[in-house]
Amino acid sequence: MRKTIDILGIQVDSIEMQEAMEVINNWLTEKKTHTLYTPNAEILMAAQRDPELKEILNNADMLVADGAGVVLASKILQRPVPEKVSGIDLVKKSFTRLSKGRNPYFLLGSKPGVAEAAAVNIINEYPGVIIAGCRNGYFTESEEDEIIEQINASGAAILLVALGAPRQEKWIARNKDRLKVKICAGVGGTLDVFAGTAALAPEFMRRSGFEWLFRLYKEPRRAKRMLDLPRFMARVISARLHGG
Repeated sequence: MRKTIDILGIQVDSIEMQEAMEVINNWLTEKKTHTLYTPNAEILMAAQRDPELKEILNNADMLVADGAGVVLASKILQRPVPEKVSGIDLVKKSFTRLSKGRNPYFLLGSKPGVAEAAAVNIINEYPGVIIAGCRNGYFTESEEDEIIEQINASGAAILLVALGAPRQEKWIARNKDRLKVKICAGVGGTLDVFAGTAALAPEFMRRSGFEWLFRLYKEPRRAKRMLDLPRFMARVISARLHGG
């Protein structure tokens, strides 16, 4: 039975990586399309201003706590999630845990050439994983029918959508009923990491909750967006003090 916690009106799954993988494995046996999103504190804060995004997140089949800010928020609210389940780690775990060869992936998003480069590196690092197709994220709404047909014709079971938030969440919500895949996952910059065009923070920074600082160092233009982090924590503390 699904167990969630309320963080500023958004139902985040209280789940460990191992449990998440078991749920995903079960989804692959079902005849429906499931949605999975990996929000960090920035996305949860954006959802406070965007009712459509908030509704999409709350209608997800799984919403994992991606980021130290979400984990800290759950502790402040005295409803702690068991651990951080980041999108990149979840995808990596799926490559090693799910039945290889029986659950092909389709990679959608990032700049031209990135998905293809990611596919090559994934296949080399995780033998047995099948990438059924790739498509960059530079397209218009008028091209969506063609893209849906391409994904469905590929025979993919898992669609990794890396269009950035909130575009990827809204794209999945708008098109999930037309897709034949078993799982649609919004995975942010994951394809760039696999392609080698973006780097993960050092492990000690990821463990200690300072991944945001590494991202800011690598991408100074994120500074304005990252103002949402203190705003998010202020809202969480206010919710805790006022019983919200």
